[in-house]
Amino acid sequence: MSAFLHAIATEVAARVQTNDELVAGVDGWTADRIFTRTGLTERRIAAGDETAGDLCCRAAERLFAESGIDRATIDTLIVCTQSPDYFLPSTACVLQDRLRLPRSVAAFDLGLGCSGYTYGLWLARSLVLSESSSNVLLLAGDTYSKYCHPQDLAVASLFGDGATASVITKSPESVWAKIGPSVLGTDGRGAANLIVRAGASRLPTSETPSDRYLHMDGAEIASFAVSTVKTVVTSLLDKVGLRWPDIDGFVFHQANPTFVQRLTAAYRLPPEKVPIGLSNVGNTCSATIPMVLEQCARSGRFQPGQTLVLVGFGVGYSWAATLIEWKKS
Repeated sequence: MSAFLHAIATEVAARVQTNDELVAGVDGWTADRIFTRTGLTERRIAAGDETAGDLCCRAAERLFAESGIDRATIDTLIVCTQSPDYFLPSTACVLQDRLRLPRSVAAFDLGLGCSGYTYGLWLARSLVLSESSSNVLLLAGDTYSKYCHPQDLAVASLFGDGATASVITKSPESVWAKIGPSVLGTDGRGAANLIVRAGASRLPTSETPSDRYLHMDGAEIASFAVSTVKTVVTSLLDKVGLRWPDIDGFVFHQANPTFVQRLTAAYRLPPEKVPIGLSNVGNTCSATIPMVLEQCARSGRFQPGQTLVLVGFGVGYSWAATLIEWKKS
């Protein structure tokens, strides 16, 4: 038995925030400086009452409408987010009802960020191969902008809000890709380098304002990512008996366009093998990889039979690389 990625649908927040808007009233920053650092021209920002659950719900409804998948056939719902609608219940339980999925569905949240989609593919594939599930709906969405202090542009300039919906199935008919093996990893020693300290059980409240917002040590995160991505890709290729030149495309987590270019140069990859997207959306965390895959599907960037490696990495630290064989023409 094999597991297949049937389709992907995307949704982004409606509000567009340009670099000029972002820097207004913040000393020392210009729109050009943000573009040079990040490669972003603008980002999507969720409304005050708009949640990752809302974005995931709209992505799923679009998936059902565009792909023809019958929601009644979904037997597992995984919601990957670090921006849950509530501490409890899980966002997956809320979305089971909103999406009118069967009451027999298994529904749960996956609390991972930028590695979350590749973790989700690994988990969904495992469920299908074990015959525990036949059709897994994997939703990935985040609203990190709500965690960013508006004056901390080193962080606020990076993130945008969006979500994706994917179906992983045992049926090989009309699919986008065959999902192969994964290699995953974790290093909790890096937890403090990308963290919101206050608000949960460890520190429910804090008199230190910065504790309530996203803290990021950008230099440490970048150093971790450059070294870890190379290691995890090499481990995955060793596992399946392939070499870097054998791979037709590398879809990295889109931390930002400038950083993806840095990875491409560091590993001496041909730029045509590394899609870069979301320059007008921002870093949507768990949703960046499927968003880029959806863009590639629409543009016809990859051809049937080509082999791709998807690599997620970030908060945790956590990382995962997945091999897929592209099927969509």
